[in-house]
Amino acid sequence: MDTSSVSMELSGSTTSNHTLNSTGGGSWEISDKAKLCRFLCYGSEGALYSTRENGHISVEKTGALQSMLQEKQGTEVLEEIKRFAQDGQAVRLEPSIFALALCSQNPDVNTKQAAFKALKDVCREPAHLFSFIKYKKELKEHMKCGIWGRALRRALSDWYNEQDAMSLAAAVTKCKQREGWSHQDLLRLSHTKPARDAIALISKYVTKGWKEVQVAHENKENAEEVIRVLSYLEVVEKVKHSRDETEVVTLIEEHKLEREQLLTEHLKFKQVWSALLKEMPLHSVVKMLGRLTSGKVLEPGSSETQFLCDRIQSETALKQAKIHPFSILLATENYKKGHGYQGKPKWEADRNILKAMDSAFYKSFMNVEPVGKCFVVAVDMSGSPSSIVPGTSISTAAAAAAIAMIFARTEADTHVLVYSEEAMVPFSISADMTLKEATDELVKSTRERGAQPSGSAFMLQFQSESRDCTVPIQWATENRKAVDVFVTLSNNPLWTLTASLVESLKKHRETSGANSKLVMCNLTNIGIAIPDTEDRGLLTISGFDLGAFSVIRNLAQDLI
Repeated sequence: MDTSSVSMELSGSTTSNHTLNSTGGGSWEISDKAKLCRFLCYGSEGALYSTRENGHISVEKTGALQSMLQEKQGTEVLEEIKRFAQDGQAVRLEPSIFALALCSQNPDVNTKQAAFKALKDVCREPAHLFSFIKYKKELKEHMKCGIWGRALRRALSDWYNEQDAMSLAAAVTKCKQREGWSHQDLLRLSHTKPARDAIALISKYVTKGWKEVQVAHENKENAEEVIRVLSYLEVVEKVKHSRDETEVVTLIEEHKLEREQLLTEHLKFKQVWSALLKEMPLHSVVKMLGRLTSGKVLEPGSSETQFLCDRIQSETALKQAKIHPFSILLATENYKKGHGYQGKPKWEADRNILKAMDSAFYKSFMNVEPVGKCFVVAVDMSGSPSSIVPGTSISTAAAAAAIAMIFARTEADTHVLVYSEEAMVPFSISADMTLKEATDELVKSTRERGAQPSGSAFMLQFQSESRDCTVPIQWATENRKAVDVFVTLSNNPLWTLTASLVESLKKHRETSGANSKLVMCNLTNIGIAIPDTEDRGLLTISGFDLGAFSVIRNLAQDLI
């Protein structure tokens, strides 16, 4: 999943993947389909989603998928692959692409044909297509079969031939190669026969080069589509050979060229970046604020900075980008830090940009489509509130406050609680409360309940104390709240996972009638608690990122 946005629309079908256990009482077995959906969502069949886990995907991680294929359930597998790939429900797309490659190697003819037919639906961009071929090659040794059969060649030919010509021209000039494969490789090995003149032109450009294209089309009466593609490729070639800053800027502005189509040398020019900013996707803009400030593209009081601030705060732009508030927050905290990875580059955060990002954070709440479930968000800040969520620049206290605020403002039936050993205490997040106010109140509430989160000394004090995650469930049961999803957020490295956890959840299901689930989020990525249970309603999240919202959302809708 580009992890910069979360699916903002409910799936048309939310058919439950739960299987009632033979023991009854509202507990679910973890079926092969559930494991498959977990794999497609976050790359693991297990009950743990780790924000730092971007390991290599292999056949060994796909036991449930292989089991379903052996049981002739290829059609059902492919429907899930397409759903996760198309609906934006996956944290990242790589597991779906790998699963598709595995299906395309299956001995069952119907499964294989359906997999190749789904290629254009799952691999919508060149980068996805290159990943698919990479996985096909890796599976060749494991499956003891070749990859360049007639079915793959036809599928690749269809992928190129069914593209809009102008879109394909842009795609092949932005993403030329990846994963050790190029468009030239794929067109050559698939023996693609272009279905129309414009595709033939692009194919010749990729395989033979611009000079061959010029020779083939000079003094020739070309169709309108061919003329448009020719003109576009001519611009791409012109910018590739230009060393004139003014000319490059003009070409960018007139033809909406993107960064990937420029030379590295072009990116040294301030005006080139200014031109790119006008059309650059908002997700990319907010991630590059530090680099743009460091490179003096964004300077205090400049027209570029004012343009950017206006765009960041634009409700229209935010809505069009479908950018999630947590994405804005992560980008803001990275920008505040004043330096990149290992201290380079360095910059001084612009006050007006920070103000615009703060405004965008609250406005982007409109992009979060409610699930329509009852949530309990229980926050335990018994660890150091200044500890950092791994892989980010945000403190665990600010992250917990932001997560609670997002649920409270987008889900009508949400209860936010402050977590302690003795009791759960309601925590109110008003409509006009800022994130800083919510964070301060959260830390204050923790202190008032006996904890003094003041740093390493405090952490040492709590090394012998663990947190019992059944407390929020007991609170809901005692207060007769029918809760669909419990979300616990903690920066305490120690959690207590006893047999009573499943029993508490089971009891709440029985008394409330709700299909309750529990997501345990350890914000510090330390002392990960993985429940040893076959209950499919329990998941653990290690760390926290934008993908974690997708995981919680999918679990709430019975999709994983």
